[in-house]
Amino acid sequence: MFSQDHITKYPSLAKYANEDYTESHDGREAALLKYIYNHPSLPQFRNSPPAILAVIDEFAAQEDFLINIGSDKAAKVCDIIAQEQPSVFVELGGLEFDPVIADIARNLIDLAGLSDIVTVVVGSAANSLRKLHSEGTLDYMDLLFLDHVEDLYLSDFQVCESLGLLRSGALVVADNVLRPGAPQYREFMRGYNKVESWAVKGLIIPGELEDELEVPRIK
Repeated sequence: MFSQDHITKYPSLAKYANEDYTESHDGREAALLKYIYNHPSLPQFRNSPPAILAVIDEFAAQEDFLINIGSDKAAKVCDIIAQEQPSVFVELGGLEFDPVIADIARNLIDLAGLSDIVTVVVGSAANSLRKLHSEGTLDYMDLLFLDHVEDLYLSDFQVCESLGLLRSGALVVADNVLRPGAPQYREFMRGYNKVESWAVKGLIIPGELEDELEVPRIK
């Protein structure tokens, strides 16, 4: 699956090539947090989101594979955010099902100095969306980022739509539509008359594997 050059550059891929390898929720997220806090450059990470992202990518390349977005696709998503300038940005994946992972995410957000603008919500995406909407906390979103369980992309998008959270002009960005893949979601979006959808090519780092972001805009 990977060349020896890839594995030399990204040692974590040696583990990933194992058929029994899992991609998350096996303790590596806590190991990442310890890695960051034990890092000699920790003082430079504080209040610096780019530095935090860089050390996460470093861990993913050298220690253990992570399903983080990676520097290549992250730059493309940042370009989209800069262009759209959303006032309300929701990530399904930041609506986090696992409370342990949510606490790790909060810790990283605090370390990056973003606690005043980023909130992590614990619970399934669908239930959390309904609860936030019923409370009046979430009335709409300008940009929705799908980066959780690929099999839930379509059903959770439909929850957002049913609640009226996606107004005309809102953008939806879905990661990993090729790897590991969200074929049902992509097929639906390409044929759905209420959106205009296109692909943005990107790379999964480590490994430089090709992937795509699917980007529908609500008409």
